[in-house]
Amino acid sequence: MDLETPLALLGPTFRMKRNVLAKVDLKTVEDLLLYIPFRYENYLVSKIGILQFGEQATIQGEVIALVNIFTKRSLSIQKITIEDETGKIDAVFFNQKFILSNIKKGNFVSFAGRVEKFGSKKILTVRSYEVLPEPNSEAIHTTGLVPVYSETRGLFSKWIRNRIKNLLEQVEIEEYLPENIIRENQLVSLSAAIRNIHFPKTHVEAERARIRLSFDELLIKHAASLIRKKEQEQKKKAIPFEIEKNRTKLRDLIKTLPFELTAAQKNAIEDVFNDLKKQTPMNRLLEGDVGSGKTVVAAIAAYLTFLNGYQTALMAPTEILANQHFNTIRTILELFGVKTELFTSSSKKPTAKSQQPKFDIAIGTHALIHKRAKFDNLGFVVIDEQQRFGVEQRAILKEKAVNPHLLSMTATPIPRTIFLTIYSDLALSVLNEMPKGRQKIKTWVVPEEKRERGYRWISDKIRAEKSQVFVVCPFIEPSETLTTVKAAKVEFERLKKEVFEGFKLGLLHGRLKTSKKNSVIEKFREGSIDILVATPVIEVGIDIPTADIMIVEAAERFGLAQLHQLRGRVGRGDKQSYCFLFTDARSEKALERLGYLQTIDNGPELAEIDLKLRGPGDMFGTAQHGIPDLKIASLSDLATIERARISAEQLFDKLNKYPILKQKVEEADIPKISRD
Repeated sequence: MDLETPLALLGPTFRMKRNVLAKVDLKTVEDLLLYIPFRYENYLVSKIGILQFGEQATIQGEVIALVNIFTKRSLSIQKITIEDETGKIDAVFFNQKFILSNIKKGNFVSFAGRVEKFGSKKILTVRSYEVLPEPNSEAIHTTGLVPVYSETRGLFSKWIRNRIKNLLEQVEIEEYLPENIIRENQLVSLSAAIRNIHFPKTHVEAERARIRLSFDELLIKHAASLIRKKEQEQKKKAIPFEIEKNRTKLRDLIKTLPFELTAAQKNAIEDVFNDLKKQTPMNRLLEGDVGSGKTVVAAIAAYLTFLNGYQTALMAPTEILANQHFNTIRTILELFGVKTELFTSSSKKPTAKSQQPKFDIAIGTHALIHKRAKFDNLGFVVIDEQQRFGVEQRAILKEKAVNPHLLSMTATPIPRTIFLTIYSDLALSVLNEMPKGRQKIKTWVVPEEKRERGYRWISDKIRAEKSQVFVVCPFIEPSETLTTVKAAKVEFERLKKEVFEGFKLGLLHGRLKTSKKNSVIEKFREGSIDILVATPVIEVGIDIPTADIMIVEAAERFGLAQLHQLRGRVGRGDKQSYCFLFTDARSEKALERLGYLQTIDNGPELAEIDLKLRGPGDMFGTAQHGIPDLKIASLSDLATIERARISAEQLFDKLNKYPILKQKVEEADIPKISRD
């Protein structure tokens, strides 16, 4: 038997549970040995003579009597008396008649449970038990740190513990990491790690085992990502764009911009140009806060594509954002002979082939990939907020050309550790500064008792300075369970009648028809609406330069990264802007977390803080955002991520020396969210 042996070949015990095991992806010996417990029960063995009422305890001794008692209500109690050198006690089970078949007089047993009072006597209400082959035998279910596993119907922790215990006695676990990597990172051996993650003697042993197994998982993913990046560079050939002969025309374009490019934008543009002139397809992520100027970088790259005789496709997740990109890019490029077309579900569909629009840049939503846009010579693809698209959607768009250059854009702040783990095969450009004239948004955490004061201040601002206000609520409709969390529809009516009488209010949420959404946004942009009550739908793609006040209701329910993005919807002009984080949270931790937004305006820094405080699940939401399926490691474990990355780079060119490790790297399942 080795680690790759299928569990189904290990006898009827495993064959009977083949379907159950498959549901949790347990197919081989290695799969089961790496099925990690999510917690441990701490069972310390006590002597019977010193047991105290109310304590959780494990006792061991010899069975001296057994009896089955029937109650008046047709219930049954199984009473087993056990004895050690300090005394004896009755251990009690309820409605478990089979126990008397499993346990016999004279057996040595280990019982774990709670010490209760029965009259003047102590009894032990048993939660877990096992029969020992002889006195002082090792117990695996009732003593020490007992592992508890994720269970499903037909698969329970006791069964898993027994099987793993047996496997560890039979299988030889071969080390596959080089000695220097183990030594430099102060890791335990693989054999010790697997044994101690299941049956540790101390919490320290369990933690050191977890670190070793986490390190291995991360190292393998990093190395696999490096291999994928190298393969892309070697196999895929793209059309290299001519840069230098077009420099003058590019400079002429930049001179016409109504603003000066930031240093970060200039650096990002050069990064993109350097990629576009190579025969390897560009695979770059452009990260920047809302309003940092990502669209301008994409527009300049699209102009270079046009100058080289190729087309550009830009796909956005919403019609609102697609319209915004269309208006921005068309305004920048139309004077230079660049034809830009918009493709959304609302735009008119050509009725005949002759009516197909000719374009140099196609901007749209999913309509771009559903044969609406006919590309003759696609060379450059831009995907905005690509984590909001499915793998198939992104793949179909890129199939419209042979190895096009790809630029992904995101306003979602990505901590460095997440980038290194998920996006390590991408190049990264960061727009970490705002255009000149922008002021830092003043942010306040507002407890419930100061709400009315906040409303009065905002009302005065609207009257005196014609301020425009966003009010963001977590839900559209009221929640049956979260009754105190404000919903947009209800809050819209309340604010209109009770708080902001005399002001013009609008309502925006995801269930509105596109035409209605566009109408509401246009009225807000024109100043016909003073206060826009919305759901987080505004997080992506609503550009209202005159909006200068943001209210977020139930702010404690949002991650710091999302709050930072919402806050970025104001402060896009030269006016001082404000963000009010309304909360009824009372816990110090919740208020401290929100407090970071009052002093920090750097998106990735806030995201890093949220990652440490809440973990990746709360930070990013669902798996659609590309969080890798880590079975053991945590993206919050920054130190292990960094050490694994460094070691993967050290081993990358030496993998042939370590065949087992190489095989694991080649078989690794990497989340392909970039060029898939």
